[in-house]
Amino acid sequence: MMGHSHAVSGALLYAGSAPFLPPLLLHTHLKPADILLGTVLCAGAALLPDLDHHDGTIANFLGPVSKALCRFVAWASGGHRHATHSFLFVALMGGGTWAGVTYGGRYFTLGMTFFLLAMAVKALRLHVPGHGHHTWLTVLGLSALGTAVMDRWMPNAPGWLPYAVALGTLAHLIGDCLTKMGAPLLWPHKQRYEIVLIKKTGNKVETKILVPIMSVATVALLCLTTFQPGILG
Repeated sequence: MMGHSHAVSGALLYAGSAPFLPPLLLHTHLKPADILLGTVLCAGAALLPDLDHHDGTIANFLGPVSKALCRFVAWASGGHRHATHSFLFVALMGGGTWAGVTYGGRYFTLGMTFFLLAMAVKALRLHVPGHGHHTWLTVLGLSALGTAVMDRWMPNAPGWLPYAVALGTLAHLIGDCLTKMGAPLLWPHKQRYEIVLIKKTGNKVETKILVPIMSVATVALLCLTTFQPGILG
């Protein structure tokens, strides 16, 4: 799937599950602001598995820094669609974020917010067109501005942030399992799992059907849960 599609799928999963799963898993009910912030950050987290792709959508989201990071992750994980496309990686991202939020406090939270925002801005193409320095500088500026805005509503240690990161990462795996290559969900076991609905990345099924449906559903769910929270109890 394309980066844009992954980001929208992450947003949809968070917006749809936020009123129900956090009370069960985290024993807390999310406020409307938590749902809005989490939806945006989960969209960014849905790009995390593609840190193993040095030429993917997010390879240049922070210029040479992200390019070097992606090359390192690709080397460490065995290449594209290997270790980072597994349930183990989902657990590592969720657990690592929990540890960072718990022990790193505000500094980690804001740093992670900036990082995820940068990936979301890149994937959703909210920057000036192109791949040069003007593009990643725009991503950098918009992410810094977005982090400053979110800082007003972001708790020091948001318990929902690890959930958003793990869910976004999981959304990516689900999306890739809908393509021909599939994903090695049980890595280091090498078998790939797939139910092919998208025969070619960027085809009409993905861009003209799935993405519009997911986008409309996400907006509808956010309206339901944030502007009319009483409907869900």
